[in-house]
Amino acid sequence: MFNTAMMAESIHDHSDYGFTSELKSFDWSVIKKSRDAYIKRLNGIYGTNLSKSNVQTFNGEARFVDKKIVEVNGERVTADHILIAVGGHPIIPTDIPGSEYGISSDGFFELETLPKKSVVVGAGYIAVELAGILNSLGSDTHNLIRRDSVLRNFDQDLSRMLTEEMVTAGVNIHRTTQISKVVKKSNGLLTVTTNNGDIDDVDCLLWAIGREPNTKYLGLEKTGVEMDKRGNIVVDDYQNTNVPGIYAVGDVIGKALLTPVAIAAGRRLAHRLFDNKPDLKLSYDNIATVVFSHPVMGTIGLTEAEAKAKYGEDKIKVYTSVFNPMYHSVTKRKVRSLSKLVCLLPSEKVLGIHIMGPGSDEAMQGFAVAVKMGCTKKDLDETVAIHPTGSEELVTLR
Repeated sequence: MFNTAMMAESIHDHSDYGFTSELKSFDWSVIKKSRDAYIKRLNGIYGTNLSKSNVQTFNGEARFVDKKIVEVNGERVTADHILIAVGGHPIIPTDIPGSEYGISSDGFFELETLPKKSVVVGAGYIAVELAGILNSLGSDTHNLIRRDSVLRNFDQDLSRMLTEEMVTAGVNIHRTTQISKVVKKSNGLLTVTTNNGDIDDVDCLLWAIGREPNTKYLGLEKTGVEMDKRGNIVVDDYQNTNVPGIYAVGDVIGKALLTPVAIAAGRRLAHRLFDNKPDLKLSYDNIATVVFSHPVMGTIGLTEAEAKAKYGEDKIKVYTSVFNPMYHSVTKRKVRSLSKLVCLLPSEKVLGIHIMGPGSDEAMQGFAVAVKMGCTKKDLDETVAIHPTGSEELVTLR
C-alpha cells in the first residue's frame, strides 16, 4: 500500500520531468485484489514449508490447562519445550461512546474502497503510515494526536520534521486533540466529536493508539508464567520465562514490536535449545527500524535526547543536515531530507543514526551494520561517498 501511495505522489512530479500525464482515477479494488492474493500465496508457502519440515499443525485457539499441557479443539498437547509467540492486537478504546464505529489497522486491509474522508487517531508509526497512504491516494485525511507532533519516541528532529512534512503533503493534523464521542448518522457517515470541535461526514475512523499482547485468554494463570501489568510476558535475555521449559518471543513480550525481531529471537532460541549453542541470544540493542511514512524514515541507536540523558550533554556531539534531495531539484513539489549523527566524545563513536527522505529504508540496513560494529564518525568520514545519493550525506557531514 505504501508503494501504491508513492506511485500516486510521483504522478504530481511527472510534468516537471517533461511528461504529460494526469491522475484520472484510482481503483482501490485493483491493488486490494492483488495484495490479498499475494498474502494468501505467502501463507500457503509458509504452510508448505511447515509440512516439508514434518511440523504437525493444529488450527484453533490454544489454552494452557497446566504448566506443560496445551489444549486446542479439545485435544491436549504436551512437550518439553513450549514457545509462546501469539503476538498482539490493536487497541480499540472502550471508554469512548461510539468507538465501535471505528476500525483498526486490521480493518484497514479489509476496506473495499478508498474512504472519501478519514480520521486516523494516533501518533505512532502505524497511524503515521496509514494516514500517509490514505492522504496520498486522495482521501481527505485527518490525523488526531494528543500532543504537538507525531512519533514522539523518535529523535526530536525526525519527529518535528515529519510532522511538518505531513502537513505540507496535505494531512490535516489536529494537535492536542482527543475524541469524546462518535455518532453514526442515518446516512452511515460519522460525526467525530473532539475537545477542539466536530469532524463531520467521516466514512472511515481508524484507531491506531497502540497494541496489547494476546495473553488474556491463554490460561497463563494455570502455568505461573509471570506477566507485567500490561499483560506482556516477562522473559530474560534468552527468552526464558520464569517457568522452566516455557519461552516467549515477539510482540507478546512487549518490546521491539517488529516482525524481524521476533524471527531473529526465535532462530537464536531454536539454535540454543536444539543446536548445542547455549550462549546464543538476541541483542535488543541497536535494532534498526524504518517507518514507511511520507517521506520514509530510518533510525538506529540512541536519539539525541537519550544520548545526552545517558552520557551527559557535554559528552555528545551531533551532526545534522537538512536538504532537498536531487529528485526534487527540478520539481515544484518539495520534500525535505534529513541526515543526523549522534556521537559520543572523545572518540565520536556513533550512538545513533537518524535519516529521512527517499531511499532511507534501503540505506538504513547498511548503516545499521556499521553501528552494530561500533563505527566512529572517522570511519564514516573515511568512506568515499556514493554520488549522487541521499546516503552520501552521512559520510560527508561536517
